[in-house]
Amino acid sequence: MQATPDRTPPHRDLVLIGGGHTHAGLLRMLVMRPLPGLRITLISRDVHTPYSGMLPGLIAGHYRLDDCHIDLRPLCELAGARLIHAEVDSVDLEQRRVLLPGRPPLRFDWLSINTGSRPALDSIPGAVEHGIAVKPIDVFLARWQALQTELTEARLNATRPRDSDDSRACPHRLAIVGGGAASVEIALALDYRLRRTPGLRSGVALQLLSAENRLLPDHNRRVARHFSKQLRERDIDLCLNSRVSSAHRDGLTLANGAGVACDTVIWAIHAGSQPWYRQAGLACDARGFIRVDASLQSVSHPGVFAVGDAASFAPALPKSGVYAVRQTAVLDANIRRLVAGRPLKAYRPQRRTLSLLIRGDRSAVASRGPWFAAGAWVWRWKNRIDRRFMARFDRDLPRPAAPPVSPEPAAPAMRCGGCAAKVGSAVLGRVLAQLQPLVRADVPVGLHAPDDAAVIQPPPGKLWVQTVDYFRAFIDDPYLLGRIATNHCLSDIYAMGAEPHSALAIATLPYGAEALVEDTLLQLLGGAVDALNAQGAALIGGHSSEGAELSFGLSVNGVADAVLTKRAVAAGQVLVLTKPLGTGCLFAANMAGHARGEWIDTALAMMLQDNAAAARILRQHNAGALTDVTGFGLLGHLAEMLKDSGLRAELQLAALPALPGALDLLQQGWVSSLHADNQRQARRIAEDFDPAAPRCRLLLDPQTSGGLLASLPADSADACVAALRQAGYGDATIIGTIAAADTDTSAAPSQRDAIRLCH
Repeated sequence: MQATPDRTPPHRDLVLIGGGHTHAGLLRMLVMRPLPGLRITLISRDVHTPYSGMLPGLIAGHYRLDDCHIDLRPLCELAGARLIHAEVDSVDLEQRRVLLPGRPPLRFDWLSINTGSRPALDSIPGAVEHGIAVKPIDVFLARWQALQTELTEARLNATRPRDSDDSRACPHRLAIVGGGAASVEIALALDYRLRRTPGLRSGVALQLLSAENRLLPDHNRRVARHFSKQLRERDIDLCLNSRVSSAHRDGLTLANGAGVACDTVIWAIHAGSQPWYRQAGLACDARGFIRVDASLQSVSHPGVFAVGDAASFAPALPKSGVYAVRQTAVLDANIRRLVAGRPLKAYRPQRRTLSLLIRGDRSAVASRGPWFAAGAWVWRWKNRIDRRFMARFDRDLPRPAAPPVSPEPAAPAMRCGGCAAKVGSAVLGRVLAQLQPLVRADVPVGLHAPDDAAVIQPPPGKLWVQTVDYFRAFIDDPYLLGRIATNHCLSDIYAMGAEPHSALAIATLPYGAEALVEDTLLQLLGGAVDALNAQGAALIGGHSSEGAELSFGLSVNGVADAVLTKRAVAAGQVLVLTKPLGTGCLFAANMAGHARGEWIDTALAMMLQDNAAAARILRQHNAGALTDVTGFGLLGHLAEMLKDSGLRAELQLAALPALPGALDLLQQGWVSSLHADNQRQARRIAEDFDPAAPRCRLLLDPQTSGGLLASLPADSADACVAALRQAGYGDATIIGTIAAADTDTSAAPSQRDAIRLCH
């Protein structure tokens, strides 16, 4: 069972770089056994990290994408780890900071590196420019899908009647370079997949080029002979002793000077390392991998671990996921021992490993040392092992149960709150020194010249618009929280037809050691300043304190020549919504580890999009009433627009844009804490409201950094929606109309339905 969440304030930072097999396993162990006092952050290029052992089966079509990818976001949520979706630029080992593109550096006390490996394309001139590398796997799969489409279209064109009796087009020449297990499995998987489309395989000439004098040098000779025979039987040309020296547009050049003509090259050659390992000063082997001792620590930098393909052992180990998985228990034990100040445990790799290689179809080969076996039963065995392994990171994880679907959702038993002491001046000073907020001439006293209060010179002839918003963290990345919260707070300014001018920040930082509090504040304000600067607003001051949970908000100032109000609606207008709905239920489910990582990534991308351009476009198309959709949900904010207007709205439920996954989660009963109160209000104002219908529930969903809702003249709505989509608001759409309210003098105004839902 999952342990009770630990409330011990963290005093050390462990940063995990890379979401490889070892780190995924470590996070799973932390779900089962949390480590008090340690703040854990995973930095990963991929939120869905691939399981390489199932890649050939994915290519062959035996698996779906989700079958062979570990979703790191729910895993991190359940483990209490922060997830930073980014690729590392470098590491400053002296200052103990990880440098990330486009955001403040991230501090660490201890570091673990599990970034995996990629084909060493830089070892072959021209390889980077010409061909497809098998890793990163997401890039390979996209390129392979595009190639399949191209080959299919070429086959269709070849079967169309021709004006002359030209000879048949030459087959597409596809070369796989590499003689190890990956190249052999991929060659057979490609062959199998091509044969699944009638006539497609005959239009492709497959060949495999290996620099070695025999296939699969890391396996016994029976395995090598077996796969050599398999390649011949599948009409895949095997070229041994064929070391590639360079690649160019028309093909490959071998070390002996011979040329190999080919149209597409797939690189499955020996592994290459990340350049920043050596640049950071870590001791590396001749190939650039991090040299580690028996405890999995860098031989040059104690407290820095390297595992999986990133590590270099003595004696050397193959770059295989089998070893990476076995290193998980040792890494977990050594991190716990490091925290406790105890001696570290030694990793002892297994002398022989079980190898299971598929033959393209649903059959496979097993080997261990000199032992060898082959057949469909081996595939079934491998399939069970792989699926059981993947289930450990999904189905078998302990998660809170989904709440029951109920017409009256209950309010949560606990809510966040509380504040504590002010953040120290030394910490605040160091953080502010690293920020570069916009400097405005009409702010004579601000962060550039701090005092007890900021001083603003209001622009002459302008209306001064002010608003404030503040909420607890909904995502574990403080930099993203800072950016999204800023977009959310500025939306009220845009909804009034104003432009942002300046802001005061309000931040609550979780209790912890001073260095951890400082790092969180830097990330948080770094995100806020980046968002403010991009929208022309200056951060001019604020207040920070320590508390139970990370919370953030802004008091924002704006200026306008004239303001738009939310109640300037008129009969005959149509309603336009600029962004999709669903952030409330998505992040409610995410906190319990039930939301898919790709759903959250899509939601975050939407929330990172500000409303500046949308507001300008709506004004240009004569918006009447304008408001932003936030905590009261679309229905609640629309009701505010209609209040005392004598008008009613008709909403087309089918037209409501929803974020991916939102309707599924609402159907399962995942709703936000404000949903119950929003639902109570809905029954007073909405006709035909069905509390069990997902699209009705979507109307109540509180939005963070949501879109704008506007009423526009009917004759300008289509052009407005087209302009919004052109500007990047791809889900902008017309969702309803405004009409005169029914006149029923027997009912009190508060009891008349103001909104009609068209199912």
